[in-house]
Amino acid sequence: MDDQYDKIIIGIDPGTNLMGYGILGVNGKKTFALALGVIRLNKFEDHYMRLHRIYERVVGLVDHYHPDEMAIEAPFFGKNVQSMLKLGRAQGVAMAAALARQVPITEYEPRKIKMAITGNGAASKEQVREMLRRILHIPDETLDIELDATDALGAALCHFYESSKPVSSRSYSSWKDFIAKNPDKLKQ
Repeated sequence: MDDQYDKIIIGIDPGTNLMGYGILGVNGKKTFALALGVIRLNKFEDHYMRLHRIYERVVGLVDHYHPDEMAIEAPFFGKNVQSMLKLGRAQGVAMAAALARQVPITEYEPRKIKMAITGNGAASKEQVREMLRRILHIPDETLDIELDATDALGAALCHFYESSKPVSSRSYSSWKDFIAKNPDKLKQ
């Protein structure tokens, strides 16, 4: 599978009841949704067993799809400290699973992902899902899946957009500064 794409990105939306994942294939500037789904964790009473299951499933996804990079949604700050702690552990275990297979990781805040996909950092999960459906040409019936899965695919697509931006090696404070640093660009 990894030979037919220039790059494969796995996106993860961490959770302790449901953890979303999305696999994005990239060929040049074209992107393809290869897979998306959720890891159901609420059947495990013990929090540590949930963490173990996250590790197993993420390693399994990495071994199956051979992603080049991982994009993971950073936990947002909530009022419930215990929930934040559990979410941070889930995120850390998913990251450890990717790192165990030498997959580099980039974190994105939920607002950044929403902004990259919809143009609105306060977009709803449903709006993100609809934009992903349009951008990636995903059939409607495929998107009956939990929103955690499309959030994860959104993280992967956000990462593609961010890593595809041109990078300027120089910065300039004004046109005068630009001319001073690039005298060869002036016509005589």
